[in-house]
Amino acid sequence: MNSPYYEAMGVALENARKSADFDEIPVGAVVLNSEGAVLAAERNHREEKADPFSHAEIEVMREAARVRESWNFEDCTLVVTMEPCPMCAGAIVSAHMGRVVFGAWDEKMGALGSVWDIARDPHVGFRPEVFGGVRADECAEILREFFEEKRQ
Repeated sequence: MNSPYYEAMGVALENARKSADFDEIPVGAVVLNSEGAVLAAERNHREEKADPFSHAEIEVMREAARVRESWNFEDCTLVVTMEPCPMCAGAIVSAHMGRVVFGAWDEKMGALGSVWDIARDPHVGFRPEVFGGVRADECAEILREFFEEKRQ
């Protein structure tokens, strides 16, 4: 599947691979500005920082906020290799992220369409556009390989 976010997902995939190199769950993310330029790219850091909140989505939004000098991402796009969890989906809504594009669906903890759909909850004030499945096979393969290796 080709989309305007194909290349950005490639950057996120590179960061996911870096996560695996650090024995982190391989998830990578980028934030794009309104013109589609990368503001920030990050990966999971939970093990490295001993921080339960250090998911790729949180890390990349923190860095992009520093770059923009603003917490409001209404004109931005988050591209992430795996469907965000409830914590990250809540942060995405709170940050007013205009659009979220993700690769692999998360049938255990996904919160943007598979298990929960926080972005479309009627109680949520801000609703980002959400597109799942961009380069899904590549994103899922990195996760599959990581967990397969862990089980050995």
